[in-house]
Amino acid sequence: MENRQNQSKGNDGRNDRENPDESKKREQREQSEEKQEERIKQTGQLTLNENEEHHTIHLLSIIGEIEGHDNLSSNSKTTKYEHILPQLAAIEDSKDIQGVLVILNTMGGDVEAGLAIAEMLASLSKPTVSLVLGGSHSIGVPIAVSTDYSYIVPSGTMVIHPVRMNGTVIGVPQTFDYFKSIQDRITGFVCRHCRVERGRFEAMMMETGVLTKDVGTILVGEEAVDNGIIDEVGGIDKAIRSLHLMIEKRGQ
Repeated sequence: MENRQNQSKGNDGRNDRENPDESKKREQREQSEEKQEERIKQTGQLTLNENEEHHTIHLLSIIGEIEGHDNLSSNSKTTKYEHILPQLAAIEDSKDIQGVLVILNTMGGDVEAGLAIAEMLASLSKPTVSLVLGGSHSIGVPIAVSTDYSYIVPSGTMVIHPVRMNGTVIGVPQTFDYFKSIQDRITGFVCRHCRVERGRFEAMMMETGVLTKDVGTILVGEEAVDNGIIDEVGGIDKAIRSLHLMIEKRGQ
């Protein structure tokens, strides 16, 4: 009887020792979740590392309007290139991050900032996949095609149109030459990173029968694939699975 009581006490003692450990683990999980939530709020970025493949993937979101050298209204949803560019450099330098998933729901924005993000993504040595959700319009098109493989959801849209400029425009030939130079940079980048032919892409930019108040073309889901801009129609499941396969192939 005494031995059983001693054994019972011993078990209780072990339980007492385990409880603080469980409490500490729970606190660590809660702190980690709070940090992730704060990171999402501040930058729209997240590290995905809870998968069965044990791969570490960086999630990068391009949302709202891509902000350039000028600050936009505090009421606007923006992607700040001064946040994105250093993060991409850190990803390239990281020994832990194995791939990058880019999700896009953007109306476009600053041309220089958008092209800078696209060029950085295109030059990463890590596997990259993009997923167009609500839309990837205007300068969002080069970003969408800058990755190794691209997806668009069936209801996702892409708006292709010529370069626009806000503010005062001087009506001289040099101004229009400058516009054309910017347009050629965008067209050249897009055509180098997807299957669309240059003539077809320029024709879509100058289409007059689609947009009621502007020139350009709207592509929805499968149309973006049929025109050679996006690789495949699919959602987050296909995008992540494709990225895992790229990472595994790279590791072989």
